Amino acid sequence: MARLNLDLWTFDVGAAAASPAEYAEMVTGRVLKSWDEGADLVVFPEFTWMGLERFVTGTDKLAGVAAMFWDRLWPPIRELLKRPDKAAVLGTVPWIDADGRLKNRAPIISEGRDFHQDKIHLTPWEQAFTSGGPLRIWRFRGFKLAVIICLDVEIPELSAALRGQDLDVLLVPSATENLHGVERVGRCADARAVELGCYVGLCHLVGRTQSELIDENIGRLGVFAPSQSPFADQRRQDTGEVFAEGFHRKSVTLEMDALAKNRALAGETDPAKIRPLEIQIEVG
Repeated sequence: MARLNLDLWTFDVGAAAASPAEYAEMVTGRVLKSWDEGADLVVFPEFTWMGLERFVTGTDKLAGVAAMFWDRLWPPIRELLKRPDKAAVLGTVPWIDADGRLKNRAPIISEGRDFHQDKIHLTPWEQAFTSGGPLRIWRFRGFKLAVIICLDVEIPELSAALRGQDLDVLLVPSATENLHGVERVGRCADARAVELGCYVGLCHLVGRTQSELIDENIGRLGVFAPSQSPFADQRRQDTGEVFAEGFHRKSVTLEMDALAKNRALAGETDPAKIRPLEIQIEVG
């Protein structure tokens, strides 16, 4: 049977660290721990790396975090985590492009290669950032995956853009400051599993820190599956409690054969297989 072992982590952005290297080890150590204990794929939340802000001495904290991560921390992290049979989505971190624009970027390592996914839709409190793209579909162990960051999972047009791509796993690193945000992201992640006929994994940032961007954070971990008969014996809405702090891990095994069986199945109502029609709107 084809399976993927997935580990989703919360990350406490306010956890104590004496140096940038020690902070980075809080991420990489957990990646290695998950891999060594059987996980194939590990995911951390949006803005995991903003806890580096405490080590920035200048006034431009976002640029300082970007420089600290990409110039100092990323090269050794990239080498440390290059395993040929493993993958990790390392949360997100500010990135400055060639034109000086900030992007909210997720560094990804998969089977020894590295690439990224930028956040496309931005919240009102991300005014310093600019929209990124394109939306990347990548392969891991022969399966098709994509990362969409927090608010992006709430945008129906992104789900529509992924229709027909036979996506296997959608990963959603998020950061939210209140229960409404946790609910929006979770309810939309669940809907994407139904609409696209794929697994969706969700993880949130938690903890408190002195920051204008991510001062207070709560969230949960969750995995969602399509609501079709091949998934009848699985937990199709698998979420836990809402956390305000700490490092919490959710380990799940994704039964990938169920996706193939579902795509070959006929006779069930399945929105992932229905060809959209042009809808006429009438008001009045």
